[in-house]
Amino acid sequence: MWSNQDYQMMARAIELAKKGRYTTRPNPCVGCVITQHGQVVGEGFHIRAGGPHAEVHALAMAGERAQGGTAYVTLEPCSHYGRTPPCALALINAKVARVVVAVTDANPQVSGRGISMLKEAGIEVEVGLLADEAYQVNLGFMKKMAQAMPLVTVKLACSIDGKTALSNGVSKWITGPQARQDVQRLRAQHCAVVTGSETVLADNPSMNVRYHELGHITEQLNETDIIQPLRVILDSRARLSHELAIFHIDSPLLLVSLVDYPESQQACWGSHVRHIKLPALDGRIDLVALFSYLADECNSVLIEAGATLAGAVIEAGLADRLVIYQAMKLLGSHGRNLVQFADYQTMEQLPQMQLVEQRMVGLDNRLTFSLGNK
Repeated sequence: MWSNQDYQMMARAIELAKKGRYTTRPNPCVGCVITQHGQVVGEGFHIRAGGPHAEVHALAMAGERAQGGTAYVTLEPCSHYGRTPPCALALINAKVARVVVAVTDANPQVSGRGISMLKEAGIEVEVGLLADEAYQVNLGFMKKMAQAMPLVTVKLACSIDGKTALSNGVSKWITGPQARQDVQRLRAQHCAVVTGSETVLADNPSMNVRYHELGHITEQLNETDIIQPLRVILDSRARLSHELAIFHIDSPLLLVSLVDYPESQQACWGSHVRHIKLPALDGRIDLVALFSYLADECNSVLIEAGATLAGAVIEAGLADRLVIYQAMKLLGSHGRNLVQFADYQTMEQLPQMQLVEQRMVGLDNRLTFSLGNK
């Protein structure tokens, strides 16, 4: 059905789509390549929400050469008027002869409409080329559209023997500078970063993306291009003081608690701070309610927390991925454990995990697992 060139062009479109992973959210990352007589005449990717889509950039580059050509698109062209006109209509007006789509739109209310619009205009449409690869680029968007829940990734750092700190709490630095840069890039790809009040009180972190620590990304993007993730702090008893560092970083901050904060504290908050109360489950914030709330504005959520919260998210079956940065160190039997789980009695009770990627980041080992419900 598809030629070697088809595969090459869609692979190129997928690489283009990945260029938007730091700047497009909450929109999906999309790439487009347009060819004429086997030659690339236009290409583009979706750079940021509210701006032109990938097809528009590619068509602008191709100009009249798009007529009678083939467009390779990683995600079904949109069919509705939003902040920009429909891309399916743009392809029709450009008079392309053929459109190859990797994956259909995951939103059940619009899925297939862009394809139908193209077909009704007499354009040949083929769907499914490198579908798995294209799907992986937008895991968060796909899950949110299909399940109304964000993609949840738990990030942890530990020693070879699975410890996160010495017995006295000292943990800086388990991993090396390259791994810490990689964490900043991971953080920059997520819509929200979640931690608990215990971590904030112990470490006084900023929780934002630090541009100067992004490494090679700074060669491609300006600091203003980076979208700061929503910082979410779970503070059940409303203990956090406005004097902490998180309050003095001018990027969105969401405080989640079971009770109200004192009015004297709220009066000190900047306009970038907001607060919600959620229901309790076993005396703690209901994590299902939390992620359901975050899904309104977030495709993907990164959990950067201690053993208790990280373990709770995994045990509840709410985590989709686990990323572990493993340092080539031994912290010993008195070190602090990676996660806090129940006292399992059988192997069948353990969370189901599958290793999907393993690579070295500097001197540290980065392991990525997909997690399945028990």
